[in-house]
Amino acid sequence: MLLPIIMAGGSGTRLWPLSRQLNPKQFLPLTGELTMLQATLARLEGVEHAQPCLICNEQHRFLAAEQLRQIGLEGAPIILEPVGRNTAPAIALGALQAVADGNDPVLFVLAADHLIRDVAAFHRAIALALPLAEAGKLVTFGITPTHPETGYGYIQRGAEPYSMLRFVEKPDLQTAEAYVRSGDYFWNSGMFMFRAGRYLQELERLQPAMLQACRAALSKGARDMHFVRVDVAAFAACPSDSIDYAVMEKTDSAAMVELDAGWSDIGSWSALWDISPKDAQGNTLKGDVLMEDTHDTLVYASHRLVAVVGVRDLVIVETKDAVMVAHKDKVQDVKLIVDRIKQQGRGEHFNHREVYRPWGHYDSVDSGVRYQVKHITVKPGGKLSVQMHHHRAEHWIVVSGTAKVTNGDSTFLVTENQSTYIPIGQVHALENPGKVPLELIEVQSGGYLGEDDIVRLEDRYGRV
Repeated sequence: MLLPIIMAGGSGTRLWPLSRQLNPKQFLPLTGELTMLQATLARLEGVEHAQPCLICNEQHRFLAAEQLRQIGLEGAPIILEPVGRNTAPAIALGALQAVADGNDPVLFVLAADHLIRDVAAFHRAIALALPLAEAGKLVTFGITPTHPETGYGYIQRGAEPYSMLRFVEKPDLQTAEAYVRSGDYFWNSGMFMFRAGRYLQELERLQPAMLQACRAALSKGARDMHFVRVDVAAFAACPSDSIDYAVMEKTDSAAMVELDAGWSDIGSWSALWDISPKDAQGNTLKGDVLMEDTHDTLVYASHRLVAVVGVRDLVIVETKDAVMVAHKDKVQDVKLIVDRIKQQGRGEHFNHREVYRPWGHYDSVDSGVRYQVKHITVKPGGKLSVQMHHHRAEHWIVVSGTAKVTNGDSTFLVTENQSTYIPIGQVHALENPGKVPLELIEVQSGGYLGEDDIVRLEDRYGRV
C-alpha cells in the first residue's frame, strides 16, 4: 500500500502579494474551492493508500493542521521542519518515520503546490510506477512538455522502457526548444515513488552525513499531539540538498514514468493565467472586477472593487494591504519586490493583514501610534492563551456569539453588544464556549503594541 508523503514547504514568493511567508501558495485556494494542499490530497481518492504524512515548516503547523481537519484528516501526522534543508532531508525524515514501526511501505512523494487536471491519467501513472518501486527502483515522474519552458529542469529518457539517462538543469530558450523537438526530454515534476528502506539505503551510500543528521534529529525530537518535532540543532547541522542532486542523479536504480496529465507547478502569476478559464478577451478574473477594453489580463481582487481600462497582458493582484501590477512577461521578477520589502524592514512579505491562529483568526483593521484595532474570530471551542501584556491595555466588544472571559481573578460571560476592559499587566484569557463563531472587536492602546508583548502563561496549543 502507498504511503503518501506530502511536502508542504516553500514560501511561493513569485505569487506575492497573495502568497506570504506565513501563508504561502500551498495553503491558498488558487485553482478552486480547495487549497493547493487539500487538492493534492483529494486527487489521491480512488488510489489505495495509507494515511498521508505531511512535512511542513514549523511556522505553518496550525495552518496545515486546520486544512487537514477541514477535509477529514485531523489525525494525520505532521513532521515539522525547524529550518529548511531542501527535499532530500525532508523525504529522509518521512522515510525514517515510515520504517520506525518495522514496516517498509512504498512512499509516494508529492509537492503540495502542484496542479494536475487529468486525475485519471495521474492514477494510471501511479499504477505503472508502483511495481517498479516495489521492485527496488527509485521512480520519478517526467511531465510531457507542452512548450519549451525555461523555468523547469528536464529529464532525458533512455532507450529501455521506464529508463532515464540524466537530469539536466533549467535550459535557455534555444536549448529548451531543442529538447521539446527531440521528444526525449520531459519536465522534472518533483514527484517520486520508492520503498522507504530503498531510499534510505541509497542515502546511506551516497549521503551518509545527511542520513546521520536526519536520524539524530528524529530520535532526539518529540511528538506533540499529531505533530512530530525534530531536534533543532541536529537538523540545522544536516547538509542541504535536493533529492535530484543528492540521490537521483547518482543512483543506478532510477526509473522514469511519463505523465501527461495537465500538470503545472503554478510557479508564477503568468502560469496561473495559463491554466485558468478565460473570457472572450482572454482575461482571467476573480473577485469584484470591472473591465473595459482589456485583453489577456489576470485580475485577482480579494477585498474591493478593481476597475481596469485599456490594458493588455497584465497581472493585477489586490489584497487588503497591497496591490501588485506587472506585465505577464515580467512576473518572475515579483520576487525582487519581495526582496526589497524585506530590505526596507516592512512586513508585507511576512503575513497578510488577516492572520490565522489555531483558535481562529484576526484582521488588523486599523493602527496608529498608540492604538490598534482588530477584528477577532474565535472558532467554537477555541481558546486564546492565558496571557498578559506589559505595555498595552485591551477593550473587547462582542459583536456576535458569547465570550468566556478570564480577567484577573474573575471569569464571566460577555454576550453580544457587551464589552470588557483588560488593564495593562492583567492576566487574562478569551474562550468561545458556544457552538457558533465568536466575533469581537479588540481595541489595543498603549506605548508598544507588537505581538512580542505577549507573555503566555498557559496554552492548549503548546505555544508557551
